[in-house]
Amino acid sequence: MLLRTLRILPLAAASMLAALAFTDMASAEQAEINLGPVGPYQPIVATVGDKRIIAYYAPDGGKCAVSAVVFDTADRGQTPARIRVALHPGELFHLDSVVDQTVVMTCGPNAEMITVLNRGELLTKAARVN
Repeated sequence: MLLRTLRILPLAAASMLAALAFTDMASAEQAEINLGPVGPYQPIVATVGDKRIIAYYAPDGGKCAVSAVVFDTADRGQTPARIRVALHPGELFHLDSVVDQTVVMTCGPNAEMITVLNRGELLTKAARVN
């Protein structure tokens, strides 16, 4: 029974992230940003160009099993994309946009957190847009 519950938790969290992608959060005047560090199942929230990224991770045998949902803030008719990657502590994950912007995430020591490394760059670009 415990094994079944552990398998359902990541699916439930991914479903929650997809549901958030369709909420008014994307159209808010001042969009929320959380670039970490965050613990398991806590959201990383970022904007890259006209895309929003909501990511979380689940500990997976000493690795960070990262799931990210990317969606367009301008067109609600498009389907969000989900990206999954397993990172060992210290490994980097680059999520690039077509407008030469990127989000760089890393898995922390002992898979206890994930964080966005280039937060200064993202916050500076967000401030120029708003």
